[in-house]
Amino acid sequence: QVQLVESGGGLVQAGGSLRLSCAVSGSIANIDGMGWYRQAPGKQRDLVARVTSAGSTNYADSVKGRFTISRDNAKNTVYLQMNILKPEDTAVYYCNAQILSGSYSWGNYWGQGTQVTVSS
Repeated sequence: QVQLVESGGGLVQAGGSLRLSCAVSGSIANIDGMGWYRQAPGKQRDLVARVTSAGSTNYADSVKGRFTISRDNAKNTVYLQMNILKPEDTAVYYCNAQILSGSYSWGNYWGQGTQVTVSS
């Protein structure tokens, strides 16, 4: 069974930084794209940043220049470094990955979410 476990959320003042981590565990044959999404109360879940298996990245316009996504393929882990945080970054952040399981079936997997709250 494949699991994505996030960590690193919390409460921070505006202008501060947080680093989110998401570790993939279980029976895994390969991991393709990995990314972070966020969902604020009453809003839809939106892409924040994504990184391909080759290391190409893309970001939402609202976080460009402030957030950096990276991955450690040896650890099956994706990170999101968030700097110059703003109150509008407050949301539940979800890790996402496209994973080829040990039974050689591709699936789209989600973490349980981690709360990020930025106070003004």
